[in-house]
Amino acid sequence: MTKADLVEEVSRVSDLTKKDAELIVETVFLSVIRALHAGDKVELRGFGSFRLRRREPRKGRNPKTGDRVDVPSKHVPYFKPGKELKDVINAGAEADAELAEADSATVVS
Repeated sequence: MTKADLVEEVSRVSDLTKKDAELIVETVFLSVIRALHAGDKVELRGFGSFRLRRREPRKGRNPKTGDRVDVPSKHVPYFKPGKELKDVINAGAEADAELAEADSATVVS
């Protein structure tokens, strides 16, 4: 699923224009990015959590020349799926029925 697909889905289930749906999707993404940039953890109950992990500095190799290079430490975003998401992914046919039911029950005021 791409961002455009997500915007389309939000627009479809909420009866919003694509422009409004795009604004909502962009706002959610930017909020997650800002929180991670500030060093915060983002928890979405039933879905999962986003957090930063620190990668230690290491020795790498330039693939073109084969020379050794120093790779500095850095922070990388990490997603940890929640229990409910893992259960739905691994449940098979039962999950398909639950997802269809949840999709039809989605109502936005």
